[in-house]
Formats: sequence, structure tokens, C-alpha cells
Amino acid sequence: MASFDDIAIEITPQVLLKAYGCGIFPMAESADDPALYWIEPRHRGVLPLDNIHISRRLARTIRAESLEVRIDSDFQKVIDGCAGDNPSRPSTWINERIRELYAELFDMGHCHTFETWSDGALVGGLYGVHLDGAFFGESMFSEVRDASKIALMHLAAHMIKGGFRLLDTQFVTDHLRQFGAREIERKRFQVMLENALEVSGRFPQPGDTLSGVEVIDIIRGNHRKMAMDKKQQVGDKA
Repeated sequence: MASFDDIAIEITPQVLLKAYGCGIFPMAESADDPALYWIEPRHRGVLPLDNIHISRRLARTIRAESLEVRIDSDFQKVIDGCAGDNPSRPSTWINERIRELYAELFDMGHCHTFETWSDGALVGGLYGVHLDGAFFGESMFSEVRDASKIALMHLAAHMIKGGFRLLDTQFVTDHLRQFGAREIERKRFQVMLENALEVSGRFPQPGDTLSGVEVIDIIRGNHRKMAMDKKQQVGDKA
């Protein structure tokens, strides 16, 4: 459950990065509210990189590559899409100050987008913050079926490939739960965060996209590898 500070705090990009490193992040109460507040949920959402679930149907869709995936090609369009109204989210917390802050982080190389395009039009995507071996997902949107799911799976595959240790979703929704996202206690999240900040995740450059086949192979291969490692650890203790 999130808790809002009683007093709004002026936030700069540098302060924002330090806050992420401490496990907190900013939100506005609405798009029309100019103030930002620090949020530190008691239960934090994470998507374990060693146990991501991909349905057979989605795997076929990703392999088919019906949508083009781009990285960091149009931050403004992505955040516009995330801030737009949709049936499941009639209002948004993305206010003007959020737009400004994350645009600055994007220019600094700490905010990134994964985007899905169809015939030259942006149809889905997500954005978030990269800090060492952690990626903090902020928001996603989809205008056609599976657009945000494809973006998320491409992000996850690149994180595994790049040696990341933590994919933070902040909260867990039904949309994220289908991929294996789960809630953990704040103390457990802090341990995972500290562990992630000890390494430098290799984030891809804009042209370093993966094929759909590569995405599925990396995610499922990592799942199998981690399962075998855990089985080996149990055997070693026996």
C-alpha cells in the first residue's frame, strides 16, 4: 500500500536517481496536480527475470514479428501514450513535472523506452529508469493487441542478456501478474535492490534490437538455467 508524504518535495533528476537507489519514487495525484510526492509501497511489485511466464499464443506472436520493436526512438510519443486515457485507466498520474523530469533523465541516459510500431505508427510501449543492475518500470500503454506485452518481453530479454538483476514494476496489476509478477515485502525488495546496484547492467543501444526468436529463447533459456542451478544447489546440500 502506497503512502504519500504530507509535503510536496521539489525533485531534480539527480535527486530522483538517488531516490530510486533508496527504493522510493515520485507520483502525482493526477495529471492536473502540479505537486509530486514520494512513494514507498509496503509491498513492491517485481517481475522475476528467472521465472517469466509467456503463453504459447504470445510466444507465437513475438516470433512472428508482426510489430516492429524500437528502443529509445521517441520518448515523447511513449510518455504521451502512457498518459493517455484508456478503458482500464480513465485518469493518469503523469503530470507536466513528471514529463519534464523523465525527459531530462532520458537525455542523461537513465530513462529508456521500448516501443512497438506498426506501419510507421507507434502502437504501444513502456518507459522506465535504468540504474546499475536495476530497471524501474514506470508505465506502459497499448493501442493494439499485445503491443505492450511485446515491448515488455523484449525489455526482459535485454535485461537478462545485459546482466540485470532486478525488474521493478512498483505495483502488481492483472496485466503484469500473467507474466509472473509478484508482490514482495519492502525489506525483501531493499535486499534485492542493493544486490542489483552492485552490478552494471548493459542496456542496449537504440539499434541493438533482438529478433522475436531470440527474445523467447533468452527468456525461456534463462528460466531453465535458473531451475537447473537451483536443483543443483539442493543436490549439493543433500
